[in-house]
Parts: sequence; structure tokens; C-alpha cells
Amino acid sequence: MSGRARLAVCAATATLAAACALLPLVNPATWLLQAALLVLVQTGVGAAARRVPLARPLTVLAQALVSLVLLTLVFASGHALAGVVPSPESFRHFADLLDEGSRDVSRFAIPAPVTDGIRLMLVGGVLTVALLVDAVAVTYRSAAPAGLPLLALYSVAAGLSEDGARWLWFVLAAGGYLLLLLAEGRERLSQWGRVFTDRPRPFGRGHQPGGVTGPALAPVRTGRRIGALSLGIALVVPALLPSLSGGLLDSVRDRGGGSSDSSTVSAVNPLVALQDSLNQPENRTVLTYGSDSRSPDEMYLRIVALDQFDGSSWKPSERRITEVPNPLPTPLGLGPDVRTDTVRTNIKAADWYAQNWLPMPYPASRVRTEGRWRFEPEGRTLVGDRGQTTQGVRYDVESLTVRPTARQLAEAGAPPDALAREYTEVPDSLPSVVHRKARQITRTATNDYQRAVDLQQWFAEDGGFTYDTEVRAGSGSAAIVNFLEQKEGFCVHFAFSMAAMSRTLGIPARVAVGFTPGTSQSSGRMAVGLQDAHAWPELYFEGVGWTRFEPTPTRGSAPVYAQPDAPDLDDGAEDELPALPDESDEPNPTPSSSQECTAEQKRADPQCGQLAPTTGSGSSGGGFPLRTAGVLAAVAVVGVGLPLLPLLWRTRVRARRLGPRGGPLDAWRELLDSGWDHGVPPEGSATPRKAAARLAHEGGLGPEAAGAAHRVALAVEQVLYAREPRPADGLANDVRRVRQALHDGASKRVRARAVLLPRSAVRVRWAVSARWEATVERWRDRVRLRLRLRPVTGPKR
Repeated sequence: MSGRARLAVCAATATLAAACALLPLVNPATWLLQAALLVLVQTGVGAAARRVPLARPLTVLAQALVSLVLLTLVFASGHALAGVVPSPESFRHFADLLDEGSRDVSRFAIPAPVTDGIRLMLVGGVLTVALLVDAVAVTYRSAAPAGLPLLALYSVAAGLSEDGARWLWFVLAAGGYLLLLLAEGRERLSQWGRVFTDRPRPFGRGHQPGGVTGPALAPVRTGRRIGALSLGIALVVPALLPSLSGGLLDSVRDRGGGSSDSSTVSAVNPLVALQDSLNQPENRTVLTYGSDSRSPDEMYLRIVALDQFDGSSWKPSERRITEVPNPLPTPLGLGPDVRTDTVRTNIKAADWYAQNWLPMPYPASRVRTEGRWRFEPEGRTLVGDRGQTTQGVRYDVESLTVRPTARQLAEAGAPPDALAREYTEVPDSLPSVVHRKARQITRTATNDYQRAVDLQQWFAEDGGFTYDTEVRAGSGSAAIVNFLEQKEGFCVHFAFSMAAMSRTLGIPARVAVGFTPGTSQSSGRMAVGLQDAHAWPELYFEGVGWTRFEPTPTRGSAPVYAQPDAPDLDDGAEDELPALPDESDEPNPTPSSSQECTAEQKRADPQCGQLAPTTGSGSSGGGFPLRTAGVLAAVAVVGVGLPLLPLLWRTRVRARRLGPRGGPLDAWRELLDSGWDHGVPPEGSATPRKAAARLAHEGGLGPEAAGAAHRVALAVEQVLYAREPRPADGLANDVRRVRQALHDGASKRVRARAVLLPRSAVRVRWAVSARWEATVERWRDRVRLRLRLRPVTGPKR
């Protein structure tokens, strides 16, 4: 087998190995066999096209056309010409299948059944990734960038899997990529010919020291050892460092049945599909609960707190988790002078609702539930362990309703230094307009409590904001600025923006995600539906603790202490608490009365048809967003790949020019382009000596680098003008020496541009333009020639 054929087989193997990570998402796994067969045919077509040989773009085009024919044969043969030739009807059938698949992935929980739509999405996606990997690694002979589509494929599976990516799937994906890199290295080494070695031949055959052996096996063995060592480190290090959560072997370690009382919880983003969920018309009951609370409107059920803002998103920090204590620790910052009511709640989650954070009133003081749950003290949340989810769970929660007075909040002392540093941190990418606007809104306030109330009032009433779930989603700095300018958004935008503004004012803030209290049922219990999903900011006040605010208009209710001109609460005798509704008489959760939502109702009420947020390891909507994840993965590949194209092209051109086959003219072109990249553009009219002198002067080269540039110029003059050019050695090293000197003498900005966006990359556009003009001119000449040769017919005499 030739080196190129071996590389093609390894590319297909790497793709299929990464595709194995999708196996836990669906059942049965027969789709992978079908995908493997199509990938092998696609790989064979590519090998045959390269053997002809066809031009590289034509090779990729041939593989793409054959892949389309294969998909047509498998999925749309009844709508194609002769069963294999795609037609407009077959493309419409593909669109219907994709639409059906997108609906299926939103309806089914993991593992989903392999319907025709889901099968097309899986097989077509794997076939597309295989085409990209084969084109980059084999056709264009650059295996390293081929890891991007492989990473996208693996990331989709890792992001959607309930337990994350298992270690076996990681080993398969990493091993496939490593195999691809080793195959490329071996294929490149084989072009160097045979090497000298003093090692004896196997099987006892003699060998003279310094003799010539077969292919360069020693470097290949070294590469294998390095690759195996790197993969081993990737496997072992996460297992040996328990403080790094989300490690590769976490699932294995958790299943070991050990009695360790602490580990960590990874930072997941429970808002990944919030907007998609909010805009779906179907509403289902997530859970029902009974409570003896005297204030049902304050029964927010909190899932998780997002306390880390990195400029692109809000997410929960990595925190250490422990066994669930009984009772839970006293809430952070809550003083004895603040009035609290003890509330008892029993909750029943729906059988279809599966996510690994337990919704509870905040702050909970005691939780009784069955299952494998762990406690995260910072956010006071319960996290499922070893696959534990909320699916069908019944649990009792004893919590506190904190009732601070306006005076207590206004007179709150300074927070602890460590807490203030962590929860007032904002990224450098946050535009200054956010801070300026926050100062403008709170300019009349004299304390942090008044500032918080002013911010809430501005968002909820005075700022002219509109609640709209159709607004483009986003949680980063740019999304906050757009929201402040356009004044349209949903709860995520209001909560994120108020939290960010509060941090700029020095008020510790984070974002909570969960559900509003829900609606009352005839049995006396409350039903929480998908449309009750919500996000709100929590601000910290010393002596009170983390305190809820409600900036989103028409959603939820602002607590008494957060309302403008809030009166001090009367500390008189408490009213008798209502009886706790009996949960045993309540039937299993059923769709709430607001399930039906027509298009007219949805336009009239933006809240109609909202869905719950999902976590990184579960699905609150009963399915997994495969289409969204696929789009995100494709965007990620394009977003990473496109900016790197100038760098990849420049690296490849430099390697070719300075390689063994490069001559003096190639070295000279590379010298000029290196100067161009670092701010010294070439002059077409200058002689080589003048160009080298100008490069040395404007590039600030030292004597050694300037001498290297002049040696390259003299070599070029020998080639251009000498009758018998003298051979010149070491030109590649001279060019590298000049390039390094240019790099060392340039500013950081020029260095970064020379690497990531080299000016000489404009030659690609010039080359494409010239080739296009040449092609157009060639076809024009052919048309003119045919017109001249066309016989002229006239009347017969």
C-alpha cells in the first residue's frame, strides 16, 4: 500500500473513531455501519481520483458528487432519476427528512430512536466530516488542520451526552487523530529515501555498520512513542488531579463506589437552548409542589447560580461538592436580625424531566430525597452524581423566606474582600458604556441598595424595555450592549445586564436560573410548567446574604424589599401558616391548562409557549438539540478555520520554498515576502542588491542578518545573469535568519499580523484573479476559433 493510500485509510478511520462518540445518543447503532460503508466508498473515490491524477479541487468535487449520489441512493432513491441521480424532488425529500429529524430530536430523550430524519442527520454529518478530513489531510497533505472537523464531531457528542464524553470515546477519537498524524509523518519520511543505521536487521540477517536499511523506521518509532506518551498524559493527569473537574476519568472514578466525600462540579451552561425553548408552542408540566408558604408569589424554584462572567457568557464556576449535610449550613451573610420564615415544600418532578440540578426554593436549609445527590455549598445547590437526574424524583425541602427591611439593606456593611473580588469582577472586553449607563441610572442613589433598586426600576418600568423572546440570543458583552441600545429582550438579557451593571458599581452579583412559582391547581398544589422557566439576578448584601431582584417586565414579581420606597416590615406576630397540601393525592404531572398556545395568543402574549433551560448534561425539554449543536459546531469550525487560512497558506508556501526542492529564486521570493509581512513591501523595479539593502535598512537588520540577505541576493543574480551560475548552499538558513531578525525587531502588533494575517497572503487573491482571467481568455479564444472555422453556407449555383 502506498503512503498516500495508507493516509486515506487512516483519515477514514479517524473520522469513524470520532463518530463513535455519537453512539450513546441514539439507539440502535446500526447507522454507524451504514455511515462506515459510505465513508469507505467516498475514500475509494478520492484515492482513485488522486491516482489519475485529477486536480485537487476536482478530486474533492468528485468525492462530494459521489457522496451526494450515495445519500440519494440510501435515503431518496424513490425520488431520484434512475434511483441514484439527484433531482429537485430528491432535494425536497432531503429537506423534509431534515425537518422531520429536527422535530424528532426535540421530542425524544437520550437515547433517541433512529428515525429516518435522525439517521440522515447522523450519516450525512459523518460523511461530510469524512470528506473534509480526507480533503485536508490527504488531498491537500496537511493532517494537523484535519483535527478541526474531527474536534467538531467529537464536541457535538460530548456536549449532548448525558454523562459527557466517556473515556472510551475520547480514547477512540484521540487515537484516530494520532493515527492520522503518524501516517502523515511516515508518508513524509518515506519521501526522504533510505537512511543509514548501525542496527542489525531482524531475523538474524547480517548487517554492516553504516549500511543502508529500509524505510526510515526509527523516526516513525520515535513519533509513535511521543504520541503514545502524550495520549497517556492526557488520560492520567486528569485522574491524578482531583481539583480539575470534568477530567477524562471522572466517570470511571465516580463509579468506583469509593467513599470520598468531596469532588468537584464542572462549569456547565444551563442556558444553551433557552431561547429555542422559549419560542416553542408546546408547554408541559415540569413538576408539582405543595407548600405551606404564606407568600406563594415568592416561591421561586432555583436550579443553579451563574457566577462567572468571562465576556462571552455567564456560567457556573467549577466548585467543590460534598455529601448532602443535614441540616444545610447557614446561608452565607445572613445575620440573626433579619426576619425569616420557615417554609416546608414537597415536590414531584415529571417522569420525562431529566436534568442533574435539583430545583429548590432558596435558601434551602434541609433536603430529604432519594438518589445520588451531592451538595455544592457556594451556590447551595444539589447536583446529581453518577447519572442521577430529576426524572420522576420526589423530595421534601425545608427552606427560609428571608424578609429583610429596606433599612437593613440600605445599612448593609461592606462584603468580605474575597467575595467582593470574585463577584464584582468584569472582563476587560465589557464596553465602558455599560459602566457609564449604570452610573447614570444610579446617580442619585447614596448606597448599594438604592442603586440596585434604581437599576431594577429602570429595566422593569422606566427604561422603556420590551419583553420579546424573538430577539437574537446572546449572553456576552456585545449582547448586553445591543440589548441596552435596542431595549428588546427576554429574561436572560435583563438578568445578565443588571448583574453586569451591578458588578461595575461594586455590588457583588450573579445570575440565578430556575422557575417562577407556577399556577395553582384545584387540589391546592402548584404546577410549574415549561413556560415558567426564568432567570433573575441575585445581589449580595452583608447581613442579608444573596438577595433576589426582578428586572424583567411582565415576568415574576419583585419582592417587597426590592420595590421603590419599600416600607419596613412589621415584626409582629406571624400569621398561622397554611396546611401543606397532601402530595399523595396528586396525580402524576400532566400538561397545565396553558398548554394550548395559538399563534394569535403567542403574538399577544410573548410569555406564551416558553420552555425551560437545559443543562450541559441533561435535557429539560425531553430531547437534545442536535440541529442547534450541529450548527454551532459548523460555525465553530468555520470561525476557527477561516481566520487561520492565511497562516496555513503562508506556512505551507514557506515550507515549499525553503524545502529540499526549493532553489535560489524560491528563497528570494520567500525573503521578499518575509520583509513584506513585517512591513517592508517589495519594489518590482529594484535590483536584488538594492532590494536586499532596502530590506536591511528598513527592517533594522543587524550585520549578520544583513549579510544573509545579501548572500541570497547574490545567488539570485547568479541565476539571472551568470552564464554558469555557481551553486549556493544554505540559502534556506539565510532566509530563516533574516526572518527571525525581522520578527525580533518588530513590535508586538507587527509580529501578530505577520503570523496571523501576513500581507503577502494577497498573492492568493492575485493568483486566483490571474487564473480566472486566463481561463476566461482561453474560452474566448476557443469561441473565436470555432466561429472562424464554422462553414459558411450559401445558395447553390
